[in-house]
Amino acid sequence: MKHVALLRAVNLPGHNKIGMADLKALVVGLGFKDAQTLLQSGNIVFAGGSKTTESLEQALERAAAKTLGLETDFLVRTAKEWQAIVDANPFPREAKDDPSHLLAVILRDEVSAANVAALQKAIVGREVVRAKGRCAYIVYPDGIGRSKLTTAMIEKKLGTRGTARNWNTVLKLQTLASGQPPT
Repeated sequence: MKHVALLRAVNLPGHNKIGMADLKALVVGLGFKDAQTLLQSGNIVFAGGSKTTESLEQALERAAAKTLGLETDFLVRTAKEWQAIVDANPFPREAKDDPSHLLAVILRDEVSAANVAALQKAIVGREVVRAKGRCAYIVYPDGIGRSKLTTAMIEKKLGTRGTARNWNTVLKLQTLASGQPPT
């Protein structure tokens, strides 16, 4: 079984530095196969493991802390769950026309409709948020860098932790998880 694992808040300026070769070695050292990293933002796809995604998250977090001295969240989804994230995207036009300004926020826990509504209400710009299960989709029509919609606000309003990837990265991870070479 293929899995997609995302690390939260790594390789930011002066914070949680990890080389992708080290991440790959960690995953392979735990007995997983076909490990492939993508970009420098903490994305890895690997095969193997019959554990639940929650137990994989815990095992990866413990191993990263012990082996690499890295304290961060791992968010793991099966290839089938990742495909469901792609299929559930409520913003197909934005995905096609401006994928770098569409984010999928992979969340630790499922979020309630009330929390999603509270987040949308708190937004002061033109950003739009929708959520399904353990994924929130956010469109940043005016760009992400200057937006007031921050990770801290998202996590506070949704009541759970997560990590975001732009739609280009989401699709590249889907390609890797499906067993195809990245484009």
